[in-house]
Order: sequence, then structure tokens, then C-alpha cells
Amino acid sequence: MALSARLEIRQGQGLVITPQLQQAIKLLQLSNLELEAFVETELEKNPLLQRDESEREPEAEAAADPSADFAADRIDDAGARGELDAARDEASPGERVTGDADHAPGAADAGGSVDWSKAGRGGSFEDLDGLEGALSHEKSLAEHLADQLSASGLSPTELAAGSVLIDSVDEGGYLRADLGEIAERLGCGVELLERVLGVMQGFEPVGVCARTVAECLTIQLKDRNRFDPAMEALVANLDLLAKRDMTALRRACGVDDEDLRDMIAELRALTPRPGAAFGGEPAQTVVPDVYVREGLGGLWHVELNSETLPRLLVDQRYHARVSGAARTDQEKTFVTDCLAQASWLVKSLDQRAKTILKVSSEIVRQQDAFLAYGVEHLRPLNLKTVADAIGMHESTVSRVTSNKYLATPRGVFEMKFFFTSAIQATEGGEAHSAEAVRHKIKQLIDTEANERDVHSDDTIVDILKEAGVDIARRTVAKYREAMRIPSSVERRRRLKEIA
Repeated sequence: MALSARLEIRQGQGLVITPQLQQAIKLLQLSNLELEAFVETELEKNPLLQRDESEREPEAEAAADPSADFAADRIDDAGARGELDAARDEASPGERVTGDADHAPGAADAGGSVDWSKAGRGGSFEDLDGLEGALSHEKSLAEHLADQLSASGLSPTELAAGSVLIDSVDEGGYLRADLGEIAERLGCGVELLERVLGVMQGFEPVGVCARTVAECLTIQLKDRNRFDPAMEALVANLDLLAKRDMTALRRACGVDDEDLRDMIAELRALTPRPGAAFGGEPAQTVVPDVYVREGLGGLWHVELNSETLPRLLVDQRYHARVSGAARTDQEKTFVTDCLAQASWLVKSLDQRAKTILKVSSEIVRQQDAFLAYGVEHLRPLNLKTVADAIGMHESTVSRVTSNKYLATPRGVFEMKFFFTSAIQATEGGEAHSAEAVRHKIKQLIDTEANERDVHSDDTIVDILKEAGVDIARRTVAKYREAMRIPSSVERRRRLKEIA
């Protein structure tokens, strides 16, 4: 068969991921600190971008002449060419964008109360779905603990409480918070926090989440199976060790000089600051992206934090002067690219803020019971539920909720905190939260008074299904093991021994 060349025309569809689309994905999932750093870089590179330093009210800005918002630098043609050459040396031309550039008139946010952008209506982020742009970085202690917490098998309520406790762990690995205050803020019992903390104190690195040095050392000694009565007495008398009062220590521990020296050497081999192994950057205060405040009639008001949203303008007057001074094709191309990049950034920041506000408002609507009554009332919620409610894709919601924080009357929480798992109901009824199902399982087991009353996992499944909970046997076993409840065989044996 002879080979020959021929010309064919084919029609097809495909998603072209331009550098601007990739940058827009990055914008959507950046935290407010990362966004500020990105904007600073763009301001240095693009001479047509400038910050809006005005402090006028949104109503006044809306009524003002848009041209008054733009800088009116008085430069001659020679000065314009000089600035143009300097800017071109520092910045590389971006991808060219067709279409008229917006003049970015002043605009208020979706809530009508926060002036976070002068941009016109931007495009949609839905074109960005399907491409991941996560930033790679070294894992912090908080992220390391969060990974272990998610794999601990705790209930959604316990996971929520655990995430709040992680926020109170300092760079040394110590829990710097009062459990009573946290319980009051979350609307739960101290017993719940104590139970969750007990699980977290078993995380790596060993000794993390301790509240005192003595507790940290105790956790490490128990992990090494070396927490005997003598060592317990030594840990309880660290003040005597600091004073080097060996006589009092020998008396307190009930050991001789040689044993005491060995115990002290063993104690010094432990790590008093287990979290220090992660080192890294200094801790930074979390700045919320969204404020949630209680209004009249039990309604919740959601508004963006204007301090975290850059306010940028496209300097159209400066662009007119510089473009008029451009002579060569290279200079004209550079000016056109700078204008396109500036217009794109202003509109993208506008759309990013609208998307954050829309997603956070839906989260508040779904979890209003938590805001009103506490952590025990967290509803089952997933990304798809929020995405369907606001007409967006799940991947968009996932990006928006990454590294974004809500300030509520119950504290500051990451948006992902509000997403909890659910157990489906039988006959199409309303879904049950996983925590409620765990509570029912525990209640059934607590009623076992003798070996004849012991419920097997299959029996528990049948009882729950009669109560309208559609659950599998393996799920019952997983929940039971997470609550550290032994199997029915072991429980029956124990009740028989007691009898």
C-alpha cells in the first residue's frame, strides 16, 4: 500500500487552558495572604495597575465620575516613552486578550455594604473546572494533625471539636486553650472535648497536644511502656528536679541513687517540645475572609471582609498617554498586553469575591442550626449539596472553601469545617448525621444488662433500619470500633464473668 500526503479538515471541541485560565484557578483557591503577595507582584510588573486608596462611601463612589478614580499623571511624550521603556524591561508581555477593556467603574459587593472592587462584572470560573492547581508546600504541624484526625474514625461532631483543638496547638505541640472556654463557645460538653483530646494525644509526634510539660513527658513515657510508679513520682516532682534536690526526689520515688540517675537520664532523652520538629514559619493570626453576624429575627448576615480584598484600578488615563507615546510595534504590543492583563486581574478579583460570598452564604444557610445551638447540631453537608444550591460545579466549591475562613459568633472556622458526612434514611426520608447514628448505637449497647441482652452488629443493623436508618453492618462495626466498644462476643463474655 503506497503512502501519500493529503489535506484533511476535522472539527472538534477541546478546552484550551491558557496561562490566564491557569492563573485564575490559582486566584480562586489562594488564601488572603497568598492573594496579597500575588497582587503585590502584579503591581510591580504592570504599570497600568494601581491601588484604589479612596475612602469614600460606596454610594458616593457610585455617583462619582468614573474618570475621577483614575490617576492623572502629568507627563510629556518624552517622559511617557522613558517610563514605557523602564516598565518593558521589568515585565514580560502577557497573553493578548481580544475585546474591549473595561474601565472598571466603582461597584459595591453583592451584599451592598462592602466596597471590595472597582471591577465590572467578571466572567465565570466554571470554565476552570477539571484542572487542579494546588500549591505544593511543606506540611505544617496543624496539617499533620488534621490528617491524623481525619483518619481517626471519630464522629463528625468529634472531628469538628478536634479541628478546633488543633487550632489551639502552638508550634511546640502544646494545647494552649481552656477546654471549658472552648466547650462554652461550641455549645458542647467538656466531656466531649476531653474524649477527643485523649485520642489526639495518641497522634504523632508522640507527646503532642499535651497541656503541660509533665503531661507531655507522661505521654511519651507511656508510649515507651516506662511509666511505672517511680517514674510517675519523678514526673510529678519536676520542680524538685529543677532544684536538684536529689534527697527529696529519692524519697518521693522510693529508689536509690543509681536508679534515680537512670530515670533522670531517661527523662532527658525525651522531647519536651514535640512540635518543634516541624519548625517552619512563625505562626500567623488567621484573618477571616467572611463575617457572619446575627441579625433581627434569627437571621444571619454574611458579608465579605473588605480588609482581605485588594482594591485595584486600571489607570486608563496613564494608558492613553503611554499608548500615544508608543512608536514601535514592540512598544504597542507591550502596552496592549499590560492593559489586557490589568483588566483581566480586576475582573477576576471581582468574580472571586462574588463566588466566595455566594458559597459562604449557602454554607451559613445550611448550617444555621450550628450557629444557633452549637456543634451537636451540625447538619450532614457535602460539596455537591452546596454546588447544586448555588448553580456551580463541585470543584469550584472545593477551591473556594480551601484556605478560607468564616468568623462567626462561635469562633473562626475554616469553610471545610462545615462539611460533615451523612447516613441515608430508609424509604427516602431525611438523612441522619453520622453522629446521631453513633449515639443510637451506643445507647443500644449501654442497655445491655446481661449476656442475653447483647446485640450483635447484625441485630443493631435491623434495629436501626426499623428506626429509619439505612446502614450497613460494616459501618456499624466501624462506628463501634471507633467508640472503642468491643465486639458482641467480648461483651457477652465480660457480662458472663460479672454475673
